[in-house]
Amino acid sequence: MIKAGIIGGAGYTAGELLRLLINHPDVEIAWINSSSNAGNRVDSVHQGLIGETELKFTDQTPWEEADVLFCCTPHGETRRFLEANPDIPADLRIIDLSADHRLEDDTHDFVYGLPELNRKRIVRGARHIANPGCFATAIQLALLPLAKNHLLTGDVHVTAITGSTGAGVKPSATTHYSWRNDNVSIYKPFRHQHLAEIRQSMKQLYPQFDNEINFIPMRGCFSRGIMAVVYLDCDRDIAEVKRLYEDYYDDHSFTFVTDKTPDLKDVVNTNKCIIHLDRVDNKLIVTSVIDNLVKGASGTAVHNMNLLFGLQEKTGLQLKPSAF
Repeated sequence: MIKAGIIGGAGYTAGELLRLLINHPDVEIAWINSSSNAGNRVDSVHQGLIGETELKFTDQTPWEEADVLFCCTPHGETRRFLEANPDIPADLRIIDLSADHRLEDDTHDFVYGLPELNRKRIVRGARHIANPGCFATAIQLALLPLAKNHLLTGDVHVTAITGSTGAGVKPSATTHYSWRNDNVSIYKPFRHQHLAEIRQSMKQLYPQFDNEINFIPMRGCFSRGIMAVVYLDCDRDIAEVKRLYEDYYDDHSFTFVTDKTPDLKDVVNTNKCIIHLDRVDNKLIVTSVIDNLVKGASGTAVHNMNLLFGLQEKTGLQLKPSAF
């Protein structure tokens, strides 16, 4: 049985992670650290877990009781936490859901944890995993087969819309119901923080890639999910492109190519990504849909844990979409 510790246990991603781990057949949750909620029951914060757990938050971090640590802390805090805790055992597996270690450099040993890109690196001895961003996951899954086959020869254009849970659990002007409801807005055009990790992955598969990724993120008036629509110049026949996508994802468990235009509801509450391809004149259009809290965060974290510990990668992640 894998024993899991969690830091930053009060947010949306932590709540989703707890839901998955409580129902995982090979995991026992050892402790959940949250200094602001220490002593409180977990289901007093994550009320969807009422009747499923009697766990309480703690302000302690008993490393000896954990085999894997999930970091659900806000961006910037994971690295500070790890630096402030030099007593963390060297053999403790760490999965960081923040952005702190997604860009690979010589300051850390975290492997970028997009399984559809780095599964072999994760399985072959990785100890520390940097979970991808939610927008980055949807966009990269739309682009990886093109990068592998060196078809990213021009600029890439992306419009993607996300649900309100992507903004985190703390209230803000952009998450307030009266503002978000019946509303759509653009934010961080061409400057979104996930662009750096997307570019890193494209260059990993296609080192010559040096074109623009023109990304327009949007806030939607719904709770969960991301729809990313990517288009670029492509002179290949659509049947040929579809074969490239099907070949790339043939041995991956959660990404599927469909002939039908997908809806967000097809993937909400699941760890799936559904991809649809179309061609209009010389433009290839790729639509990618995921659940931002599952495939875009906690589901991929569990997927990475399964790979780190040699489990079948779908364990604990065979989830029904909430389509109806």
